[in-house]
Amino acid sequence: MPAPHDPAAPPAAEPAVILASTSRYRRELLQRLRLPFSVVSPEVDETPQPGETPLQLALRLARAKAQAVARSHPGAIVIGSDQVADLDGQAIGKPHTHERAVAQLQAMSGRTLVFQTAVAVVRGDTGFEQVECVPSRVRVRPLQLVEIEAYLQAEQPYDCAGSAKSEGLGIALLEAIESDDPTALIGLPLIRTAALLRAAGCDPLRRLAAGAACA
Repeated sequence: MPAPHDPAAPPAAEPAVILASTSRYRRELLQRLRLPFSVVSPEVDETPQPGETPLQLALRLARAKAQAVARSHPGAIVIGSDQVADLDGQAIGKPHTHERAVAQLQAMSGRTLVFQTAVAVVRGDTGFEQVECVPSRVRVRPLQLVEIEAYLQAEQPYDCAGSAKSEGLGIALLEAIESDDPTALIGLPLIRTAALLRAAGCDPLRRLAAGAACA
């Protein structure tokens, strides 16, 4: 028989939420859910494995990031995410340099690619672990080198997979975007993230309504 509930007892503390990422884009996106959360950098080798597809790479890294942080924070709900651009089966990552960004945008010019954005949620104390991927099909319009140079000088998206920020001036490079989640292309699919958080025991809206604080 369960113990009787004491109405005078303080409510149980909600599990802490941790974003296993140093990406400012993911941090800004997660803030939209109005959940208190902390940020911990995951120590994960992001080198692709032989024969790994962009989808497999995104799923593996999202899970690995969440698991890495969850091991040292077993009572927390940890969110990991990764994004890999897929151009005809070839993984397109962050360019890091101007020259690589030019090469990426030239290769993408007039073509359609898929951004595989994976999100994983891990909770060590309950054994909860789920990972999902939300694809975004992006059609890039034919680009002239002068346009590519002007864009890169203006926005310098060298920390973005595919060398473009769709939430900024990079939208002018595109013809169309198809996705089930408008935030997936930016770096964190919030619809799926909120669903996974609910499944892990953290409902953003109920927590907001209750005014619960993180442990």
